[in-house]
Amino acid sequence: MGDIIVDALLDVTKKRIETFCEERLNNGMAAYEIIDELTQGLRAIGEGYRARYFDAELIVSGWNAKKALRILKPFLHGEVKEVEKKLGKVVIGTVKGDVHDIGKEIVSIMLSSGGFEVIDLGIDVDKERYASAVKETGADILALSALLTTTRDYMAEVIEYFRSIGPEVKIMVGGGALSADYANEIGADAYGKDAVEAVRKAKELLK
Repeated sequence: MGDIIVDALLDVTKKRIETFCEERLNNGMAAYEIIDELTQGLRAIGEGYRARYFDAELIVSGWNAKKALRILKPFLHGEVKEVEKKLGKVVIGTVKGDVHDIGKEIVSIMLSSGGFEVIDLGIDVDKERYASAVKETGADILALSALLTTTRDYMAEVIEYFRSIGPEVKIMVGGGALSADYANEIGADAYGKDAVEAVRKAKELLK
């Protein structure tokens, strides 16, 4: 499976990813399961960055991942019942130095469908912008995303900033470059290994 999804993500014609998604949907696979495969493929590419893959491959994989998300997004909303009452507010963004947003977008969709109001700051977000957004919106949770090991360390800087001078907020981290141990090491309140767990952890943080 791993080689198939990686090959689809790295296909410059952008045709394999469409076939990849459609075949799985036609075989009855849930959109979330397909997303999980995409996440594994993106993680493999991210882990091979600079050793096996370079900027061009990361860009192509991002294009293909976004195309896949456009195909799967209607099915994602169909699989999760929309919740009218909002549980809380979540500010989310990919950290400074990282321009990958497919994982963040998936988590944003899941959180929104799961009953949260989501404020998505996009990519390459610095600590000051996170702080401003949390203050302006009164967010309950700040969600930080990073795909690359070269950018995940900025999460620690953001958390330190918030603990010292930033507004009080629960901080959840996730992304291909992270692990539960690393999340604990930098002082995060929660770690979501995938979008489904991110929603569960967000709900736990509000209890």
